[in-house]
Formats: sequence, C-alpha cells, structure tokens
Amino acid sequence: MNKLYLGDCLDVLRNEQEIKPESVDLIYIDPPFNSKRNYNVFFDDKDIQTQRMAFEDTWSLHSVGESLTELDTIQHDKILNLLNAYQDIAPQVFPYLVMMTLRIIELHKVLKPTGSFYLHCDPTASHYLKTVCDAVFGTKNFRNEVSWKRSGRRSSINRIYRRSHDIVFFYSKTDNYLFNLSYEAKNDTLLKKYTKKDEKGRYRLVPLMGSGTRNGETGKLWRGFDPNVRGKAGMHWLTVHDNLEKYVEQNLVEFPKKSTGVPQLKYYLDENKGVPFPDIWDDINLINSMGKEALGYPTQKPKALLERIIKASSNEGDIVLDAFCGCGTSIDAAESLNRKWIGIDIAPFAVSLIKRRLKDTYKDDLSKFEVRGTPTDEPSAIKLWEQNPFAFEDWWLTELEVFATTYGKKGADKGIDGIGQYAIPKVDKTIRVGFQVKGGKVQSKDIDALFGAISKHKYDMGVLLTRYKPTKPMLNSATQLGQFEAAYGFKYPKIQIMTLTEYFTGKQLSLPKDNITFKSASTIGKTGKQKGLF
Repeated sequence: MNKLYLGDCLDVLRNEQEIKPESVDLIYIDPPFNSKRNYNVFFDDKDIQTQRMAFEDTWSLHSVGESLTELDTIQHDKILNLLNAYQDIAPQVFPYLVMMTLRIIELHKVLKPTGSFYLHCDPTASHYLKTVCDAVFGTKNFRNEVSWKRSGRRSSINRIYRRSHDIVFFYSKTDNYLFNLSYEAKNDTLLKKYTKKDEKGRYRLVPLMGSGTRNGETGKLWRGFDPNVRGKAGMHWLTVHDNLEKYVEQNLVEFPKKSTGVPQLKYYLDENKGVPFPDIWDDINLINSMGKEALGYPTQKPKALLERIIKASSNEGDIVLDAFCGCGTSIDAAESLNRKWIGIDIAPFAVSLIKRRLKDTYKDDLSKFEVRGTPTDEPSAIKLWEQNPFAFEDWWLTELEVFATTYGKKGADKGIDGIGQYAIPKVDKTIRVGFQVKGGKVQSKDIDALFGAISKHKYDMGVLLTRYKPTKPMLNSATQLGQFEAAYGFKYPKIQIMTLTEYFTGKQLSLPKDNITFKSASTIGKTGKQKGLF
C-alpha cells in the first residue's frame, strides 16, 4: 500500500519496520537548497492577505548539533574527511551538508541494487552535494548531471549571468540499473526530411552502403552492385546479403536508375522514435503562479518534470520514494503513472495538501494509501501538543482543511490561528471563519477574545478548538452570541466550540459543506483529462 509520512525523513528512513533496506526502485528528492530563506504559502483574497511558513531553509551549527555528533560515530572515513574539509573552506554550507549527508546515507540504504537516485538542487549547493553523493554512491555510479532550464524570462541583472536553471543529479546504486530511453518530440526539421509517401506512410531514403572497404560478405557484390567501385575510398554494405534480400521482399529498397547510384532503404516516419533527450532540458517551463497547475506552494515543480524522471527510471508497479515531498508533485506523478509511492514531509500543511490533492484529482481512481506520523487518537494528539504546541496547532487545523496563519501574537492570546473559507450552497457567496487552537486550560474570557478577533478581522464566524472541555460559562457565552445568517435560511453559530475528544469521536462543525479554503488549479488524473483541484 502507498504511504504518506509526517515527520523527519531521517527518522522514517531509519525505521526498518516502515521502509525496509533495498526495497525502493526510484528515489527523487527536492530538498531545501540552503538559500537562507523561509518559504511561505500565501492565502489571498480581496479581504484577507496572510501567509504561513511552509518550511525553513536556514541551517546553522546550532540546528545540526545532534547530526554532528552522529557523524562522529559513522565508520565512513571518506565522508568525514570531506565534511571536515568543508567546515574549513565553506563554513556557510557545512551545517546544510551535515544534514543532507545523514539523509543521503539512509536513502542509499533503502534503494534497491537496481535502483536510481535523483537529487534536485540549484547552483547554490549543487557542487557541494555532488561530492557528498560521490562519497555515498561512488563516483563510478554517477550517471548524469541534468540542467533544467526553469524559465526563459528576462531579468534586470547586469553584473552576473542570469540564473535560470536547476541541477538534477542522477546516480544508480550499481551498474545493473533500469533506464527507459525517452525521446524528444519530433520537430519540423526532422519532419521535413520525410519527403516521400506510399501506402505505408511518409518515409525518407537512407543509403545501404557506408564508406570504407570490408573483406567479408559486406564488401562483396550484391545484385550487380559492387561496393568496391563506389567512391574513391571504396564502400561496404551496411548489413549482410540475407538482410538485404529481406528488405527487398518487404518492398523497402529503392534501386537507383543509374548504374553509379546506391540502393537505398525506405525509413518510415512512424519507425523513428525521435532523438533521445539530452542532459539539458529546456522544454519544461517553471510553473506560472497564475497557471492551471499552480498550488501556491513554494518551490513547486512541474508535474511533467517528475513524469519524465519516473518514466525513465521505473516501470509500472515499481516503488517511488520522495523524502521531501512538499506539495506532492512526485506523488501525483507516480500515482498517475501507476507506480507505488512513499512520500515523507516534515510539515503538517504539506501532508494535508497532498491528501486533498490526491483525493480531488483521482477520486474513485485513487489507489489506497496510509497516512502515518499524524495523531490517530486523543492520547497521541496530546503527546504531540506536549512535544510541540505549534505542530499540534498546525496538525489540527490542517486536518480540518483550514489554512494555518501567522495572524496574531505568539503567546497567551494568539488571535486567529487559522482561516477557513466556505461556499454557501446555491449562492454565489462565501463566508470566512476564524479558528483558534487552545492546548491549555480554557475559560470564559477565551470566547470573548475569539469574538473580538473575528470582529476585528471581519470574519463571519469563529471556531474554538480546545484540548480541554469548555466550562459552562464558556458554553453560555458562545450561545448568547447568537447565529450568523448566511442566505436562504442557512444559519450557523456565530461562535462554536470543538474539543479534542469530540473531534476523535466524529463530531462535525456546523459549517457549509463546501470548504474552498485551498483554491488551486486543475491537475491531470489517470484519465489524462483535466480535473478540478480543491
């Protein structure tokens, strides 16, 4: 069964009960690029403009302290020597390389001997990462450095060459690896060569002789044509006489009208697969922020890019793993190409986005999959809150398909923690709902604070998500605030409360059924037809 994990890929990969050694056919990763930036996802309409950090692409010696300790225990002198050298000559990238090295080692362990590994990065750290991959996979197993030209747009940069490409490294685990050739689309230059036509279709003529003399059968007379007298340096047949006779039987040979000519072979357009792709890919553009495929997720890659990689290095039924799966483009591509898949991401928002993306794209065609690493009952949710209150907050909001936001203060009163947007049935109107998450004790003033926050930000309704059972004064306060009347008699509580216990026992909030919080473009399902997403 396909699996989607919430958590650090290092922990998931090390758990052999989850992912067994040498069990994966293809690994693609698009990790943070060490750009020293925080990447945000935006929620934007005419009244609400806010954002939430999707992931942090900033690494320091402090943040990788435990990883440094682990590396000291690894029995791999080449890797240790390499990283020690970088600590001296490239200290700004050293913490990032420590983090990535530990994960690449684990990825190597779960890859089959016949498997392939693709690492997507940019020139910020590509040259450093290649040396790490060389140390882990071995230089002999490096296959390609692919340059993906992301965009042809011009810029105002005038003191450097415009940066317009990413790097994709392709490694295998051994010499015995799978690779399916893929071909460029047939262009006008190629098509113009096929000038002739018969009942079988368009074709071109290819000489059956090549330059250079031969002593064997290919250098001897055939049907009155002597290759030794053709050309100054002599020539030879490109295949043996038996094959030439078969070509004649199949009506594939055109004989010259003049004795000085050379017999030629008919080569049909349908038999020409095209030119195999080179290591420069300039035919897949970066996703336009307003395009049909855009999800609003930072660093999102085009699905066509992932499809090319998956088709080249796996077959139907093979297992594809993405350890930094983000908004799930690799997972989407694997699902559409009938591969099994494993996705891992550390952000609750990403896991929720992928779940919704898959379900809305494939509907009844979606293969079964499990989500692991998220709370599955009240005790595990409480444990998450005790370990990381912000992760608990993000998890609960994203489970309800609500956008987690940085609105408000990070403290005793956070203001609004989440935003939901819903469509009213049969009416061209939406309502906005402000959410607040409380992991600690709650009291009556929390209802007043939530009501004040939604009034300030002009939300229509408010929802309090609480770990603890609300007090009677809280329930009375919420009831006294009355209802919000949307249209056509649709009424909803102005303020409503849901406890963690109620959530896990299946309680439903009184909200319009059509949650349109995450609005995005169409994607292509297994049928190849555009389907609406979110």
